[in-house]
Formats: sequence, structure tokens, C-alpha cells
Amino acid sequence: MQKLHNTAQLKQSKWHRPLTRRQLLSTAGKLSMALSMGALPALAHSAARSLSTLPDDPFTLGVASGDPTGNSVVLWTRLAKEVLTTVGAHDDVLQVHWELAEDENFSQILRSGIIAASPALGHSVHAEVRGLSPASVYYFRWHIGNVTSPIGRTKTAPAADVDNTEFSFAFASCQQYEHGFYSAYKHMAVEQLDLIVHLGDYIYERSWGDNLVRAHEGPEILNLDDYRARYTTYKSDSDLQAAHASAPWVVTWDDHEVDNNYAAEVAEDDQTPEQLLSRRAAAYQAFYEFMPIRLPVGRQGPAMPIHRRLRFGKLMEMHVLDTRQYRSDQACGDGRKPSCSTHQDSSRTLLGAAQKDWLYSSLATTDSTWNVLAQQVMMASLRSRDENGNELWPMDIWDGYPHERQQLLETLHTVGTPNPVVLTGDIHSNWAADLKLDFDDPGSATVGSEFVGTSITSGGDGRDMTDYGAALLANNPHVKFYNAQRGYVKATLSPEQWLSEYKVLERVTEPGAPISVRKRFIVEAGQPGVQEA
Repeated sequence: MQKLHNTAQLKQSKWHRPLTRRQLLSTAGKLSMALSMGALPALAHSAARSLSTLPDDPFTLGVASGDPTGNSVVLWTRLAKEVLTTVGAHDDVLQVHWELAEDENFSQILRSGIIAASPALGHSVHAEVRGLSPASVYYFRWHIGNVTSPIGRTKTAPAADVDNTEFSFAFASCQQYEHGFYSAYKHMAVEQLDLIVHLGDYIYERSWGDNLVRAHEGPEILNLDDYRARYTTYKSDSDLQAAHASAPWVVTWDDHEVDNNYAAEVAEDDQTPEQLLSRRAAAYQAFYEFMPIRLPVGRQGPAMPIHRRLRFGKLMEMHVLDTRQYRSDQACGDGRKPSCSTHQDSSRTLLGAAQKDWLYSSLATTDSTWNVLAQQVMMASLRSRDENGNELWPMDIWDGYPHERQQLLETLHTVGTPNPVVLTGDIHSNWAADLKLDFDDPGSATVGSEFVGTSITSGGDGRDMTDYGAALLANNPHVKFYNAQRGYVKATLSPEQWLSEYKVLERVTEPGAPISVRKRFIVEAGQPGVQEA
């Protein structure tokens, strides 16, 4: 999201006017619902073409891994169409070999295999490697013809029943390519983390703002080829590739992976539900093609359930949420608004019934020390007042869905979920907050903690403090910290304590900026709420 601004103002600031209905209908007509990944055939590598030589490197987007378990991890890469075209292989199913070892020299190959790279998935490949040892570092690479990919580092999760005593990861979001350079990822890559978590807005579907330092390859994206081209632009960045190659990633999406501020099948402009669903089918397929994730069960065209649970020993269980695909439309016209009758409707949802039931069941039965909700939009209340003292609610975040938020917080309190911690992206600024049963009562019980990470680049260089942020801090005493620079948050966990370090850059409009720790906060196990370290 282009956040901490009124959504109506954002719509006025678009570089590209919304497409006309006729233009969208024309585009939607080209997007057949046959994009359904559920209809893609299984491909045996024995039926795939084996190339003996290529004139150039097809691994131009690097390598990645993701969604680690105690004995498995997903390995990813993608072949460049331009290189395949030079040998007439761009329409062929191709054999791609992978190798995994315990050392960077690959002195002893532990696992290897062949994956069929299909043009139906843009020659992306995902290898789910199983039978690995828990909490272990591995190195992997890919081969096709005479070319070998860069080497990636990955790490399996600790075994689910192990009393592990430490774990470190970083989380990030919102990396508008035009707004700056990915220096934060260069710093993140050298940390050799156990995990990297991305909370959405990995790409942006069109241009935003007027202080652009890099250029997209085209205008607003609508079809599968468009989305593929946009991901290719983003993933061509060497710093982003370095971060992907340094550790396994866990990813989810927000709105810009499809269309700004969309809610389920409702667009922010005059797209019909049918047009948006066609666009979603393309966007969701591209997301899978470019991300190191397992192909989700139950995918069908514009529907792709990506909420999932990952466990990292007894120390942490992570619930990866989707607050975009199933949500009710934003109330009261979106933006910051006074409450209205729609806003007060208790049936409105951010999670959708199936995801909510799954989450509540897990929160009631988990036995891990730290229980994480990795999601998109701020959960702590962030209300403000206008010049007349009227209360304004930000309708795109959990404040816009107060009944479901209250139900979730009461569930955490009632079932006694151990040490809930919410991780959030989206709003291009850093925050730390207590999650209260009643945000209007400072003395109300604190049931969890929330750490909101700033953007990688979105919004440009940013500032340490703004008048807007200061006003929100004053109006929301449960919020303990605000900062509007760029960077990421590093979390270090032990059975006794959670430490969050807010790492910020001096600038992103020039490459290579240094990084520093702006603030540290801790949560003590058994004592919900954030404390300055």
C-alpha cells in the first residue's frame, strides 16, 4: 500500500489513469480462466528435452529457497526466455538439474535430481528436496546444458519437537523498484540468517510518486506476460538476488502483487469482478512462478490459498496469513474516515471464514514458545482525529475490521496462546505496539505484541520522524515507537526473550548506503507487550 496517506489522495496521484472499462474488457478477454494452475499437467523429466549447450547464462534471476521444514526445503530458479530463444527452445519442456551439498565446494553431493521446466510456468522450476537433517545449512545449484547457476545457501528448520534455544530471522516488505535501490538486501544477505520473511508488495503493478530513481519496463500490468516482465525487472536486482541466495524465504502477498487496494474480487476502480478475477489468475500464477514456495493445494484460477503454518522447533510457530484474497471490501469508501454503518457490520472479514477457522484452531492448540502471525496490515489501532476532533479510522488495516480484530484478540486471550507476536509490513514505516483487549482503555489487558517493519524502498528515503507519525503516537498510547526511514527488522529469539532490531538506511535513492540500528525492543516470554531494550 501507499500508506500513511488518504486513499483518495493516492488515487489522485497515480501516474496512469485507471483503464477504461473497454480497455479492461479487451485485456480480460485475453486472460482465459485456463490460467488455472490446477489444470497444468504433471510433467515427467524423462519427457523433457535435454540441452547440451547454451550460448549465454539463463540463470539471470539467480536462485532461491523457501518454506523450510525439519527435513525439506523448496529450491527455485527460472530460465531466461531470451537465452532459450537463441537455441529455439523457448516453447520446449526442458530438463534442469539440481544439486545439494553440505559445503560450497560441492565436494560431496548429498542430493541431486532433474526437474522439468515447462513454458506453461515460464520455465520456472521448484524442487522440493526431502530427507534432509533438521537445523542444517546446505548449498545448492542448478545446471542446464553447459551452464551452472550461482550457488545458494539454505537451511532447514529445527525439528518440531526439539527444545531449540536460538533462532534469527529478518522480515521486510514493500520494495517499489522505482523508489530506490535494494541496499537493505545487501546488508541482510551478509547476516547469514536462519530465515527471511517477506510480508507483501514484492512488486508494484504500476508507477507511484514523482521522485523516481529507477524505471519499470512498462506501464500498469494486466496479463500474465506483464506480470512476468515486472517480476523479471525486480528480480534482476543483484542485492535482492544476494538476499534470496543467502537464506530460505517465507513469502506472502499484499495488494500490489495484483492491484492496489483490491479486496477479494472488488477493485478500487471500475474493473468488474470478472475482470479483476481474470487479472488475479494471472497475478497469482506469476507469484508462484517467481517465488520459492510449494504449489498450493486447492489452487484454481484466481483462487490460490497461501496461508500456512511453519514450525521451527518448540521455539517458534509461524502462521503466514493472507489478508487480501478473502477480505470484505474496505468500509466507508476506504481511506481514513469516520465510522459508518458498514464499518460497524460485525459480519465483515479480513481473513475469510476458512482461514479464520484454521488460524483459531491452531492458536488454541500450539505449544511453541513464540507464536507468530506473519501478515500484511497493522493490527494495533492507529486511529486519529480531524481538526474538529472527530475520530478517523484507517479502513484498509485491522482498524477497518474492528469486530474480527476483537474476536481474534479475545481468542488469543481466552485460549492462552503462548506469547503471540504479530509481524506486519505495508505502511512504509516502523512501529512497535502492544495489542490490547480494549484499545480505548490503556489499563486493559495486553494480549500480544506487534512489530511493524518499514519498506525496503517504497516512499523513497524517508525521515526519522514526521508530524503525522507524532500525532498518531500521541493519539494511540499503546504504540511505543515510530520511524519512517527504510530498512528491515531483525528478530532474535530465545526461550526467554524476543529481540527486535530496527535497522535503517540513511537513504535509498542512491545505492550502497550504510545501515544502523535505530531502536531495539524486547518481549519477555510470559509478559506480553513490547519493552525498549
